[in-house]
This record gives sequence, C-alpha cells and structure tokens, in this order.
Amino acid sequence: MITTSPSEFQHAYAALAPLPHAAATARAAYLVAPADFSLAAASARDNRYMDMNLSVDPRLALAQHAALAQALRADCPVITFPGDPATPDAVFPNNVFATAPGRLIVGRMRHAIRRREATRADIREFFGNVLGYDEIDLSGRDDLVAELTGSLIIDRARGVGYCGLSERCDMAGAQAMHKAFGLRLTYCFELAETEYHTNVVLALLASRAVIIAADGFRDPAVPQAIARAYGDRAIWLSPAQKQAFAGNAITLSGDRAWMSARAAASLTAGQIAALSGHGFAIGAVDLGEIEKAGGSLRCCVGEIY
Repeated sequence: MITTSPSEFQHAYAALAPLPHAAATARAAYLVAPADFSLAAASARDNRYMDMNLSVDPRLALAQHAALAQALRADCPVITFPGDPATPDAVFPNNVFATAPGRLIVGRMRHAIRRREATRADIREFFGNVLGYDEIDLSGRDDLVAELTGSLIIDRARGVGYCGLSERCDMAGAQAMHKAFGLRLTYCFELAETEYHTNVVLALLASRAVIIAADGFRDPAVPQAIARAYGDRAIWLSPAQKQAFAGNAITLSGDRAWMSARAAASLTAGQIAALSGHGFAIGAVDLGEIEKAGGSLRCCVGEIY
C-alpha cells in the first residue's frame, strides 16, 4: 500500500505487526572512499547544503572517511570500495546502491554526473557474484527519479517506507522503490521546497525512535503523524540543528546512533538525554570536509541486509 494521507498512513501503520525475523539494523555496511574529492556544481543546483565557494582538501576528506569506516566497525563489519577519480564527489553511495535481503537495488539518480556511479561493475559484482544477490536495476529508466535511501527512509522491522518527494524522487520513483524493497506500506509526502533528501530531515533509529526536523516537510501534519507512529519517541530538531546535519543519522546496532561530530555538538543536553532514554548512545565522527559536499554521515553509509 502506498499512501499520501497522514490519517490513512496512521490507520494502516497501526494495523501492521512487526515482521517476524526482520532485522531493524543492517548486518554489515559499505562505503566508497573519496578519490580526488571535489564538489560537483550540478549537485549544488538543488542541494542547498552545499556552498560552491568553499575549497576542499582531498587528503583531509580521505582521512576523515577512513576514520569513519574504522569507527563504524565497532557496530558491524564495514567494507570500503575504492573511489574513482572520474566521480570525485561519489562518497554518498546510499543514494545509488541499496539492499533488501537477497536483493541489490540500483537507483536512478537525477544528475548525469551521479548516474556514472551506477555503472560501477565492482560493486554490482560484489553483491551479485560474491553475496549472490539478485539485482533490481532502476538506473536505466528515464521515466522516474529514485535516489534510494536518500529519499526513502525504511523501517526494516515493519517493512514501512517514508518517502520524501522532491527533485531527487518523484512518485514513479517511490512506486518503483516500494516494489523493489518489498515494502508493505510506503508513506509519500512532499519535502519543503528547500530540501533535496529525506535523510537530512528524518532518521529512523533501529525501528523504535525518530529524529525529525519538522521544517523539512511541506505539510506540518506529516512529521506529527510519523512521530505518533513511534509513540512520540521523537527528537525534534531546530532549523540550525538540521543545517548541522543532526537529522542525517543512522543506527547500525540497537544501541548507538551515529552522526557527524558537528551534528552531535549541535544537540542539547535534553536531546542527548532523550536519546539515552530510548536506549541510544551517540557515536560521532568528524566529517567536516566531506560535509562540504552537502551530505553527512548517514549519506556515506550503504547498508547490507
């Protein structure tokens, strides 16, 4: 079922029991290292978190990325694929490749410079030949835009998706992802005009709590409906905290929420206490150089289910 109605979503969600044996967090993760890291002007056209006037240090970006991979290994196995100088800003693979149990989904990116990433044979072969996953390839379709887990936040324990519609994902893309991920329910909504991806305004923590930036949604009823679905176990972000990427968080185990050092520093003592009360410590990694490209920690992490 796909719905755009807050009330219909709440009614449908209430009728869903958790899926038996479904894991709320991934069994492993993968990253793509920066190579000759730089900012892509095409991406900046609809990513308001980028500032093309900033200079970047490729060596610092590489060092921060390596530190991220090492830190995440505290919670799950992590694989790092080498970067490609032909795609110097390709450090956010979760938009291009994503998984469901036994399946690799390849997304259809909006910008041509990022569509190159979907052609990487090594990543496709790793999932197909090494892990034996079936491949669902949306990248060649010109009738949709679907930037995977940038646009679609998934409650893996229940098979529920939260899909923000924007220039990076249209309704046709949402429908294709609903089918590809095998979801039972997808709630589609429009993001605020200034937003490009859902994963900077909404984070789902191990299927039991949420981080929400309310100003990232066009209809204020949408974030309220999502919060109610999780028993109001919601951490509400200010616009400044959203800009610091506090909404770009991920859980790779049941007891830790990962975000960038900048994001973690923006949280209040009350928000940190609330996360602790929901069972989450905070893991933080300095990604200041990578964040100049308009994404943060969650964007860097591809999940392997």
